[in-house]
Amino acid sequence: MDVVVRTACGAVRGEARQGYSVFLAIPYAAPLVGIRRFQAPAPPQRWSGVRDARRFGSSVPQPILWHPGDDPECLTVNVWTPDAGTSGMPVVVWLHGGACMGGTAVTADFDGAAFAAAGVVLVTMNYRVGYEGFGWVDDAPCNRGVLDQIAALGWVHDNIAAFGGNPDAVTLIGQSAGASSVVGLMAGDRAPDLFRRGIAQSPGKIFVPADEARAVSAMITSQLGVRPTAGALAELPPEAIHAVQMEPVAVMAAEPGRWTHPNAPYSMIVDGELFDAPPWFDHRASGANRELVCGFTTDEARMFTADVDLSGSDPVETARSCGLDADAARTFRTGNPGSTDEELHALILSDALFRMPALWCAEAAAEAGTDTYLYEFAWPSPARDGALRACHGLDVPFTFDTPRGPLAAQLIGPEIPPDFADLSAAMRDAFLAFAATGDPGWPRFETTERIRRIWATPPELGGDTLATSRRIWQRARVPGRPSSADV
Repeated sequence: MDVVVRTACGAVRGEARQGYSVFLAIPYAAPLVGIRRFQAPAPPQRWSGVRDARRFGSSVPQPILWHPGDDPECLTVNVWTPDAGTSGMPVVVWLHGGACMGGTAVTADFDGAAFAAAGVVLVTMNYRVGYEGFGWVDDAPCNRGVLDQIAALGWVHDNIAAFGGNPDAVTLIGQSAGASSVVGLMAGDRAPDLFRRGIAQSPGKIFVPADEARAVSAMITSQLGVRPTAGALAELPPEAIHAVQMEPVAVMAAEPGRWTHPNAPYSMIVDGELFDAPPWFDHRASGANRELVCGFTTDEARMFTADVDLSGSDPVETARSCGLDADAARTFRTGNPGSTDEELHALILSDALFRMPALWCAEAAAEAGTDTYLYEFAWPSPARDGALRACHGLDVPFTFDTPRGPLAAQLIGPEIPPDFADLSAAMRDAFLAFAATGDPGWPRFETTERIRRIWATPPELGGDTLATSRRIWQRARVPGRPSSADV
């Protein structure tokens, strides 16, 4: 059965399913055509009649998921609601990951049925990625992908009441790059009227200085033979940019010490406007009006190393490439007795990419007075004979209860584990309790006690088991993070 809701720009027709309704591909910004591809998002146009919102739209321009001829009206939101005729329900807005290089809301991985069944309105969104979203353009705003996210939050604020949601009870949740947006927007106190609470699942170290972003842009535009201006770039089709936008990786990998994140050419730019500093260094959101849940998976880097031959890995070189001192590898080995060189390699990378940034964000938020809650997702995946362990992204199917989605097929396998349903429900119940009340059901994180929820079978509470890693990284020269000489 169809259901019609009127938004500020016009009416949309969604689909009523068992116990909830879904509305797909509602535009929150104007189509990405011409110079608008490299500008801040513009408001969408009004429409007459009733717009069909029963099918997913296009992904934003990017390799693989996008093709020439796809609809440029791709800055869209998707809404799942228990009952569009009620009012005042909590709202959760999801930001997908993808290292600022890719990703989409057009996937069964982020199906909102489980949220709607729990009495919550879920919104997912597309936002610009790659060079279009995060590349430096001389005469255009930085972090256009994040500006898209803010525009979508504005759409939620103005329209979600029509879908039964409370615009004053919005929780922003994201994973990986999406989590970095959550903590970045909270730390800088950006968009304070558009969301109250944040859940950051594995925020990464993807904040770079403006001069790095300019240098990456220069490599790309020299390949394209154009100046780094919005007008010049808009003359090129998206596929031309996609063909060269990863070219800087080889140069960056050859000089890892020069770059904040040498394997990721696109990051959130510390531009002095949207972001003044990485979120673990500059946290302004404080007081009772903001709360944060922040977490990581135990074996984050296993997603990237499980298929790599690490038999010749050298933990000393791994530590050095991550900006650690010469004693770090020995300290890691002492603090993790019995670990092989391969396991230490994965541990150091897990720390560098996600575990320490997540911990630093929790520390900064707690020290600023924000009610902060820390978690670790420790459930080991059976996929690939257990090689993935509790890898990056594994918590996403549990968050959405999507064990048959494409991400779960990759990270969990074809069979649904017998403990999946209970752990998924426990996680989601905690996150949705936090969205409704600001309390996920475990003690707040403090830098003195460092209590965290461990998502395993069964869930439990843990203490400061990251002490070895934390002390090692406190000495590291991580951009935007004070060294031991500074604290």
